Parts: sequence; structure tokens; C-alpha cells
Amino acid sequence: MAKTKTRVATKVVVDSRLLPLLEYLARVGRRAVEIQLAPGGLRPRHLIALRLLSERGPVSQHGLADSLSLDPTNVVGLLNELEERFLVTRRRDPADRRRHIVELSRRGEDELCLAYGRLRLVEDDLFSALSAEERATLYGLVVRAVGIASPPCDVAEEPPTCPV
Repeated sequence: MAKTKTRVATKVVVDSRLLPLLEYLARVGRRAVEIQLAPGGLRPRHLIALRLLSERGPVSQHGLADSLSLDPTNVVGLLNELEERFLVTRRRDPADRRRHIVELSRRGEDELCLAYGRLRLVEDDLFSALSAEERATLYGLVVRAVGIASPPCDVAEEPPTCPV
């Protein structure tokens, strides 16, 4: 008795997982951002710190560390880099001489505006296949997925200090 093999066609199911796509998009975006920010010498971590200072005004060094979810020691290094470029100022808190108050300088505001103009170019290129409405929807969905009502550093919008 001859055995017959029946070949069962297997259907390849494309897995529609988001994380690999988001990771790829983030990697491509990160590279493009680094290239665009290179002329100003800013890195994404600088940009986030400057944006927080732009939005919230002067803040204690410890408060900035909390907002950035960074160890205070790492924030000191970050602020040293920004202060060397005259993008932020640090001063002693008159109420407590042990604390430092950090503030965005006028030069920091200008640099932040330039950087956000460059970021707009990256986003326009990266999301060119999406309409403005689709981009707004995507933004809202990502914010909701992250689980925050108002992102601490909203890259999608222009900082309030930039002239229109």
C-alpha cells in the first residue's frame, strides 16, 4: 500500500505587531534628527531639557532632574554642557543657597527655535505619506498609548517662544 503525502498549503500570516514598526520608525527618525541637529550641536537630550525650561520657566536643578527622569548627577553634566554654550543659566536660589535655579537663556530660546524648525523638516519627511489629519490622529493615539494627558516635551508643536 502506497502512502500518499498530501501537501497542505500553509498560509503565511503576516504578524501586524506595532513594536517592530515603531522601533524602525524611531531609529530612522532618530538618525534624521541627529543629522538635522548637528549644525547647532544639540542632541535630543539637550533639546528636551531646553523645551522643558521653555515651557515651565525657571526651575530648580533637582526639579529638572525629576521632570527629565534622570539622576541628578547626570543632570549636572547635561547642564554643564548647556551652560558652556550659554543656552541656560544657573544661579543660587536666594531662599536656599544650597539649591540652583536653572533658566533658559535668550540664546537658548533662539537655539530651541532653530532646532524645532529642523525637527519640523524631519517630521514632514518622515510622515510625508500621511495627511495632516492622519498625523494629528497618530499623535493623539501615541499620546494616549503612552498614558499621559499632556506630554512634558511635545515635539509636535513649536515652542511658545518662537516667533510665528
